[in-house]
Amino acid sequence: MTERERPHVSPGPSRSRAPGGALGVFGGRLRLGTILGFEVGVDASWILIAVLLSWSLAAGFFPARFPDLAVPTYWAMGIAGTLGLFLSVVLHELSHSLIARRHGVEMRGITLFLFGGVAQMGSEPQTPKAEFRIAIAGPIASVIIGGLFFLLSLGSAAASAPTPVTGVLTYLGLINMVLAIFNLVPAFPLDGGRVFRAVLWHMKGDLRWATRIASQVGSGFGMVLIVLGAMSLFSGNLIAGMWWILIGMFLRGAARKSYQQLMVRRALEGEPVSRFMCADPTTVSPDISLSSPVED
Repeated sequence: MTERERPHVSPGPSRSRAPGGALGVFGGRLRLGTILGFEVGVDASWILIAVLLSWSLAAGFFPARFPDLAVPTYWAMGIAGTLGLFLSVVLHELSHSLIARRHGVEMRGITLFLFGGVAQMGSEPQTPKAEFRIAIAGPIASVIIGGLFFLLSLGSAAASAPTPVTGVLTYLGLINMVLAIFNLVPAFPLDGGRVFRAVLWHMKGDLRWATRIASQVGSGFGMVLIVLGAMSLFSGNLIAGMWWILIGMFLRGAARKSYQQLMVRRALEGEPVSRFMCADPTTVSPDISLSSPVED
């Protein structure tokens, strides 16, 4: 990731550009294609999370809520739920990307990674209003998607559809609402944290100060999740505890790195390349051995 790329992170509950449209791997990223001009890909880390999520749904969530079904049925429901969440996160990030493009922000694609999705921005929003609109678009999209899944689940129940179908639709409605609420927490770099930063930026006109405050809140929220996860582990809730600890660790790291990236970008903006290069580098003859310049 270059200094100018800013990831727009939307963690799930549980970021060399190449042309889209073909399946291939570039640096651990699986390209899936292009939607509305945005390249969509999956980071290798997300595949691990997809397997873990499918297992947690098949072994925990669905058996607890829909008992007495066959084990293969639970696994089919777990995989379907994971794929539905995959689609939901893509649509969530697509909403960020579409609004960003309307505000003239260069978008480099959408990537699903360890704990959610990333809309890769090639530049920063230029105003607090643009930042607010880009950030709030994701939670709004998740609420709409969740509502549609709830309506589908009600329709399937009224039509006496099989229990696994209704169960998966209900889960996707619930998980999208959870995704929207979780992302509205004012903890940077969640969407709510970016909304919070936009408000601070508007109030004081200082993006660096606003990012520092929002990052501190995000880091603190991550610590709260880690503590809650540890408490869940000690109470015997292994799956929930593991998820909260992992998400908390991710948020703390992402909050710190987001602020560091802003500081680096501000330090480098407007500086000529000549300041950071050696115009007269030391060279050696191509005829000598590698050991000679290393030892001498």
